[in-house]
Amino acid sequence: MTPQPHDSAHDTRDVRAGFMPRRPAAVGRIEKAKNPRHALVRLLPYLRPYTRVLTLVFGLILLYTLLGLLGPYLMGVAIDRHIAPKQLDGLGLIALLMLLAYLLNNLFQAVSGWLMAAVSQGALKQVRQDLFTHLQTLPLSFFDHNSAGELMSRLTNDIDAINQAVSDNVVALLASVLSLVGILVAMFVLDVWLALASVLVAPIMFLFTNFVARYTRRGFRDLQRSLGEMNGVMEEAISGQKVIQAFRRNASVIENFHVANDKVFHAGVYANSYALLLMPLTNVLGNFFVIVLAALGGWLALRGLVSVGIIATFIIYGQNFIQPLRQLANMYNAIQAALAGAERVFAIIDTPTEVDDAADATTLPQVRGDVVFAGVEFAYTAGAPILRNMTLHARAGEMVALVGPTGAGKTTLINLLTRFYEIDEGAICMDGIDIRDIKKADLRRRLGLVLQETFLFSATVLENIRYGRLDASDEECIEAARLADADHFIHQLPQGYHTLLSERAGNLSQGQRQLLAIARAILADPSILILDEATSSVDTRTEARIQAALLRLMRGRTSFVIAHRLSTIRNADQVLVIDGGQIVEQGAHDELLARQGVYHHLYMSQFKGVAI
Repeated sequence: MTPQPHDSAHDTRDVRAGFMPRRPAAVGRIEKAKNPRHALVRLLPYLRPYTRVLTLVFGLILLYTLLGLLGPYLMGVAIDRHIAPKQLDGLGLIALLMLLAYLLNNLFQAVSGWLMAAVSQGALKQVRQDLFTHLQTLPLSFFDHNSAGELMSRLTNDIDAINQAVSDNVVALLASVLSLVGILVAMFVLDVWLALASVLVAPIMFLFTNFVARYTRRGFRDLQRSLGEMNGVMEEAISGQKVIQAFRRNASVIENFHVANDKVFHAGVYANSYALLLMPLTNVLGNFFVIVLAALGGWLALRGLVSVGIIATFIIYGQNFIQPLRQLANMYNAIQAALAGAERVFAIIDTPTEVDDAADATTLPQVRGDVVFAGVEFAYTAGAPILRNMTLHARAGEMVALVGPTGAGKTTLINLLTRFYEIDEGAICMDGIDIRDIKKADLRRRLGLVLQETFLFSATVLENIRYGRLDASDEECIEAARLADADHFIHQLPQGYHTLLSERAGNLSQGQRQLLAIARAILADPSILILDEATSSVDTRTEARIQAALLRLMRGRTSFVIAHRLSTIRNADQVLVIDGGQIVEQGAHDELLARQGVYHHLYMSQFKGVAI
């Protein structure tokens, strides 16, 4: 069962610390693109396993770049040796060589592109795996500050941006660089003056590119961030449709989406406006380049300094020289978007994980269930303490009830016992061992959780119950469902235990989802049972049957029961009344009623007019 990151104490944080649970408050800090070069360096290790393939790709790029240079050279030879002097002998062979050069050029381009696509998919598969795996190790406090839509954007939009840059642009980038170098070398070999005239265009091109790219990078970074925020709004709106319609907040949700969508629009216009400047700039420079070569070449030809074939070769080289520059300008936008996405991805991967187990952490071969809180202090946000000097002792096998107003810190106790959060001061001991000295996996294996808000997966009913213990047989899962009094409604489903649940089990009622959660906890057979409003979503008749099943389950186990229905905890060995993060009353049900204190007031407020 996936726990909720916070409980009733969550409300306290909302009021006291201005906490906004769904707003990606840390987005600006995590997304800030300070060092694109560092992001590139971080990506390179993912390509290291494909070194041999990349070497082959580089070789193919080199070959088809040389073949691309060979075609224009052969055309110049054909003009000077055969067309101008009207010598047709050998012209057919040159034409055949040109055809072969261009065919091989395209073939090698296709093969290198296919290989690079395979490499990029393999590398990005590992990036996605690392990102998703790391997300599973992050503390719940991280998810308090990052919405699901924002994190989904990292796993989808940002990874896709990296994919486009790696699969589509790496080959083109290498080919463009090699082509530029090759064309420059060939130009200087053929004619120095025409080559120098050609080189003058390159600095002008790069000056414009650098100017535009600075603003383009900022625009694409803001665009990715805005997309993440918009995804968060959409995810909330889709998952919260029942609440939205029940409270008639459709217009408000539409307005929120309009604001987020408007931010995406402005960020997209800003980024793409600068990006689109590059193409017309390169077109103008390309046309200017051809004019310069034609004019200078014609002047040199009239003086007998160059041949017509060399001029023709230079014009083709000039067009081919502009094309790589144009490609580099276009690729720059995609590469900047990819680097911005990579920084966002690696920002998550670099986020510290949960507190690691101590080097000498121990396991619990057998658990009696003796739990002690000794002077525990805790705050979700600095300066807003939730628990103050919390001290309690739950003896092995006892049922301990936690009651109190919303925001008192009841579920926070459970979050600390399970080590979803780490305490600030004091100690929590289980069977005399500080839980910080126990391996987390072993600790949580001994705890069975049934939370107020049930989370079920898009799988069959049987598989959702088996989530409590993955090696359980079908018969054990069905028996757990019987004990939880869920068997009767499961048989009424279309495929019974093999019915596939929709997303978040939307095809079940809240009460039915709660029964499945209880069955899952029963199957886990924990040493310590934690029930957080476990029967809050079922009717009174079903509640009575569940209580009987839970009493059987709790027999011989230490149990912590958070309950607002005080009728469900009459048999508790201890009732702890918590208010303001402290225990204000403690004792058995009858004892606390006799005191006529806080518990008596809570009880009478629920059962006013009912005989005790």
